[in-house]
Amino acid sequence: MTVATIRLEGLTFEARHGVFEEEQRNGQTFRVDVTLSVVVDDAIRDDDYEKTVCYAEVTDCIADIMTTRPYRLIETVADRTARALLSRFEKINAVTLRVSKPDAPIKATFENVSVTVTHHRMRPVGFSLGSNQGARAKILQDAILRLGLEDGVQVTAISPLYETQPWGKTDQPAFLNLCVIGRTRLMPHALLRLCKETERQLGRMPGERWGPRLIDIDLLFVGDFHVQDHLLTLPHTHLSKRAFVLVPLADIAADVKISGKTVHQLLNELPREAGDVRPYRQFEDDA
Repeated sequence: MTVATIRLEGLTFEARHGVFEEEQRNGQTFRVDVTLSVVVDDAIRDDDYEKTVCYAEVTDCIADIMTTRPYRLIETVADRTARALLSRFEKINAVTLRVSKPDAPIKATFENVSVTVTHHRMRPVGFSLGSNQGARAKILQDAILRLGLEDGVQVTAISPLYETQPWGKTDQPAFLNLCVIGRTRLMPHALLRLCKETERQLGRMPGERWGPRLIDIDLLFVGDFHVQDHLLTLPHTHLSKRAFVLVPLADIAADVKISGKTVHQLLNELPREAGDVRPYRQFEDDA
């Protein structure tokens, strides 16, 4: 995934922002500098400007906020402008915007007065968590807590806990599984690193693929990102094939669409075995 940093510097506007009456009556010069974070894989692949962010349209959006109506504070101007850019341009992941007021009414010699704000796009995110070693429920609780404390991740819902039959390698103890959904400003590979680091902190050691494990945290989806490289595939490769994922995910995100189908539809289409996923009533240390 290629993330480009796009900068527009020194955009100049005549506007009427200010606390004092004469500022709003007479107006003055304002300068805007903006830095945008944009995923540009599709644009680069097709060499197509329509698949990135058009600089002229960004400038027009900034001009609309800067010149349409007066504000008393440049803090307000900066915030409204940054939010407008995120709202209008879906490809923008983050925006840092500075509004400068070089002619501010200050009784001192100075070079500039400015306010800078940063806003990030928050996207839906889903995780699947499982454990079949040690104090399974307690380990899952700890994992949820660590995810929720991460800067840039907001946990909004946690599914009920289920006891599930092993998948992929069946000769091992039953798992406890659940799903967590939330919102995030982090990019997919940063979230993958968070999952792996959380597993490490909770004591997971390298082992057999699909074998017994103390904790397993899978990143299921991040907004509408589609990623496929040697580290990560999104949406998760096996999401639509796993009852231990779809059952708890349907409890908290039944209407979320994954590759064109809702979680509810994927679950209804999934071949099931009797007793493959069973509600687990006691969310406690079951070592």
